[in-house]
Amino acid sequence: MARKTPKTQSADAAVDELRTLQDLIDWGASRFTATGLWFGHGTDNARDEAAWLALHALSLPLDLDADWSDHGLDRAERRRVVELLERRIQTRQPAAYLTGEAWFCGLPFLVDESVLVPRSPIAELIQERFEPWLATPPARILDLGAGSGCIGIACAMAFPQARVDLSDVSEAALTVARKNIERHQLTERVHAIQSDVFDAIPPTRYDLIVTNPPYVDAADLAAMPDEYRAEPELGLAAGADGLAIAHRILADAARYLADDGVLIMEVGNSETALQQAYPQLPFIWLEFEWGGHGVCLLQKRDLVADSIPRGEG
Repeated sequence: MARKTPKTQSADAAVDELRTLQDLIDWGASRFTATGLWFGHGTDNARDEAAWLALHALSLPLDLDADWSDHGLDRAERRRVVELLERRIQTRQPAAYLTGEAWFCGLPFLVDESVLVPRSPIAELIQERFEPWLATPPARILDLGAGSGCIGIACAMAFPQARVDLSDVSEAALTVARKNIERHQLTERVHAIQSDVFDAIPPTRYDLIVTNPPYVDAADLAAMPDEYRAEPELGLAAGADGLAIAHRILADAARYLADDGVLIMEVGNSETALQQAYPQLPFIWLEFEWGGHGVCLLQKRDLVADSIPRGEG
């Protein structure tokens, strides 16, 4: 009897018949494609997603030498890999929730279902130290709506002299953020604050406010694949037009920015709606070599508080 191809083998047959790490990655990629998984939480294709999970199941590093791909695995190892790959299919959870870890700006972050999986194009800005948009290195930074804390912590790593506040309305998200602060040994410079947008932020003048707030409009939210529905809706949904939180940020940001301060805000597909809602604001829409869109920049002088009406959201 001819050996079944990786695409048609069942999970039990894969454990029994496949032998190498590469065999299992190929099988997982075929299964992921056949079952219609969606990618976009750290990988953009079935093969990379299968490799990530297979390596995690074997406690191997993501940068494992390619020579290991033909390394034979024992039955217990093969079963661990197959079970994790099958869990990805059955649950439709992003791989990061299954591994408990995601990478952002080249740094590892703990994640769970209480936070969004890190994936913002703002990572590129951080790695470029926000050049040429900051006149001097920022002394005070606010990551507003921080979730896992990845943006603020990456900023703290990029600017070793800066003090950084991470804020989020969700206490569960802040629990994750605090673990990441400790993981990166930043407890002296990075602090977590529970706040609904600016409501509980102490009076502070920040040189840089970076925010990736909820910005998904009702239509996009309804059309999201299961993998996005596995994430907390609190971190995604922002009303009919996706601007419910952006309105509040623009209304109050000036009170928290230093005179030369800069606000950087991601609004994704709600970019057009934001421009239509605030035709008077000189948004600078940033471009990215690595992909991404819908990130704007405004300076303190653009955000005179009295001229920005609070949106209805």
